[in-house]
Amino acid sequence: MPSQLFWLAILFMALYVALSRYILPKLSDTIEKRANRIAFGLDEAARLNNQAVEARKALELRLAEARSKARETAERARVKSEAELASETARVDADVSKKLEAAETRIKRLRSDAMKNVEAIAVDAAEAMIGKFGVKATKAELGKAVAKALE
Repeated sequence: MPSQLFWLAILFMALYVALSRYILPKLSDTIEKRANRIAFGLDEAARLNNQAVEARKALELRLAEARSKARETAERARVKSEAELASETARVDADVSKKLEAAETRIKRLRSDAMKNVEAIAVDAAEAMIGKFGVKATKAELGKAVAKALE
């Protein structure tokens, strides 16, 4: 039994030496390398995340500038189109006013000519009616009477 204890102690010593000199250093190196790789990966991820955040901020800034520029362009286009519309409306209004004045002048002239014809017809009709009754009147008198009646 003591010899078994002796060999057990030798085996544990050999195992201890093998573990402490060969296996544990390699294992700790592997663990340390893995920890370094994880730390490097986390640092790289943080750096890339910061770059992504900065890129997003830059993109948002450029989008805001583009929106602002688009609003300005749209406003300039709206103002320009409103000015063109106002100019075209004024031109059309002036054209319509000229045509309306010409039409009113023509209507007044036609009405005046028609009234002269009506007066002449009324004078002729009055002369014919009075002639049937046997009353005599001059055309000037009949014209005055018709003009008075038409007023």
